[in-house]
Amino acid sequence: MSQETQGLVASLERHQVAVYVGAIAAGAVVGWTLPAAGPGLAHAINPVLAALLYVTFLQVPVADLVRSLRAGRFLTATLAVNFVVVPLVVAAMFAFLPDDRAVRLGVLLVLLTPCVDYVIVFSGLAGGSRQRLLAATPVLLLAQLLLLPLFLYLFMGPELAGVVETGPFVEAFVVLIAVPLALAWLTQAWAARRPAGRRFAGAAGTAMVPLMAATLLTVVASQVPKLGESLADVARVVPFYVAFLVVMAFAGLAVARLFRLDVPDARAVVFSGATRNSLVVLPLALALSDRFAVAAVVVVTQTLVEVVGMVVYVRAVPRLLPGR
Repeated sequence: MSQETQGLVASLERHQVAVYVGAIAAGAVVGWTLPAAGPGLAHAINPVLAALLYVTFLQVPVADLVRSLRAGRFLTATLAVNFVVVPLVVAAMFAFLPDDRAVRLGVLLVLLTPCVDYVIVFSGLAGGSRQRLLAATPVLLLAQLLLLPLFLYLFMGPELAGVVETGPFVEAFVVLIAVPLALAWLTQAWAARRPAGRRFAGAAGTAMVPLMAATLLTVVASQVPKLGESLADVARVVPFYVAFLVVMAFAGLAVARLFRLDVPDARAVVFSGATRNSLVVLPLALALSDRFAVAAVVVVTQTLVEVVGMVVYVRAVPRLLPGR
C-alpha cells in the first residue's frame, strides 16, 4: 500500500464520525432532490451492508473470536442488557408512543433488536472491547431471530405479531451474518498461506470507513422520499429515541457493574445496550405490507438520532466509565 493511500486511510479513521454524519446529510439531500432513485437504492442496502459486515468480521482472527466467546460474564451481560433490560425500558415508554400501529411497530422492530455492525466501530472509538462485541454478533442476531416474534406478541398481540414472519429475518441472518462471516474466515485462511491473501485482506481492511459511509448514505437516500405526509408522525418518535439513549447509558452501566466487568468490557456493554439494529432490521421493515410502510421510515429515523447520539456517547462513556 502506498504512503498516500495509508495517509488517506488514517485520515478517514481519525475523522470517521464526521464522515458518517456527512454521509447521512448527503443521503438526505439525494433523497429529497432525486426521490425517483429511492427504490433502486433500497435494493442496494443488503449488498452494501453485507460487504460492510464482511470487512468488520475480517478484522478479528478466528482464534480471537473463539477466545472471546469463552468470556461468559461479558456475553451474559450483553444478552441481559439487550433482552432483559431493553424490553423493560421499551415497555415503560410503550403506552406513550403514538397510536398509529405502523409507527409503533417500527419503534418496536428497531428498539428490540441490538446492533451488530457499527456498534463495534463506535465502541472501539470509546475504548470498548471491539473483539468481544464482534464475537457476540452471531449470538445477538440469533437471539433476535428467536425472541423478536415473542416480544411483538407481548407488546401488540397476535394480529401484528403475525405481520413479522421469521423467513425474512432468517434470510437476513444468512445473507448479512453467516455468509460474510464464512467469507471472512476463508479470507483469513488464505492470508495465512499466501502473500496475495495477505495483500487482499490488508486492502479490504482499509474499506471499513468508506463502506460504513456508503451504507448510511444508501439507507437514508432510499428512505427519505417516503417521509411525505408521514413526517409529523415520524417526528413524534424522535423524543423517545433520545430518551432511550439517555436511559440505556445508565442502565448499561448498572449491568456492567452487576457483572463486575473491566472497563473495556463495561464500555462495550453500554454501547451494545444503546445501539440498535436499524440497518439490519430495515429489510424486514421494508417487507411489511403497504399499510405498515411508514414503519421503515420510523426505523431509519432511529438511525439518524442514534448516529448523533453516538457522537455524544464516544465522549461521554469514557467519562462515565473512566479507565483505571
